[in-house]
Amino acid sequence: MCNDSQPKYKRILLKLSGEALARGKEGILDFDFISSVADVLKKCVDAGIQVGVIVGAGNIWRGRQGGSMDRVRADQMGMLATTINALALEETFKQCGLSAVAMTAVEMNAFAEQYTPRAAVSALEEGKVVIFGCGLGSPFFSTDTAGALRAAEIGADALLLAKNIDGIYTADPKVDPTAVRYDEISYNDILSKELKALDLTAAAFCMDNNINAYAFELKDPMNIYRVAMGEKIGTELHR
Repeated sequence: MCNDSQPKYKRILLKLSGEALARGKEGILDFDFISSVADVLKKCVDAGIQVGVIVGAGNIWRGRQGGSMDRVRADQMGMLATTINALALEETFKQCGLSAVAMTAVEMNAFAEQYTPRAAVSALEEGKVVIFGCGLGSPFFSTDTAGALRAAEIGADALLLAKNIDGIYTADPKVDPTAVRYDEISYNDILSKELKALDLTAAAFCMDNNINAYAFELKDPMNIYRVAMGEKIGTELHR
């Protein structure tokens, strides 16, 4: 069980997939679910945890959906889609009583603040939830990789990977009923086994920079708080 009085981590970087924001409902965003995530993040902030969030855009657009479209242009569309999600999170978080700010890797000052590590850390230290949009601002890199880099840049104690399944398995449990969940796994094993736990570029970066990560199910948003407080759920990823 977690210790409600003492968070395990002072600063976390939470990776949210775009699909998680849609929850399979009609439309691209499930605002009731986003509000439930906001309530949990407020609980984290009230416990003294600084929270950064990086969001994907699978609910709107992925670069690979571009077909024969130029990959760079298709990925740029994906970056814009992550910004839509980041702005939705910022507004919903504020409505739920959180102080929040969206920052983008690509300059679009009419919509969000320009990301710099210094600005992000300053906002975190002020108690704001910082939402990172636009991924890395470069094509060919996933938001998994962007999340790993942002975690390193802001000095996060852990990268939290909120997923649609309850951890990392030996195979896709939706396809292989014999798949077994790992309680913990090294990045080297993820790379050597080519597990679809997270983007392999992100795994290599986390290994090289000694970033601890946790993969767990987002179906119950309270899992975010549980992991941040030190409860052992999901799968721990480590060097």
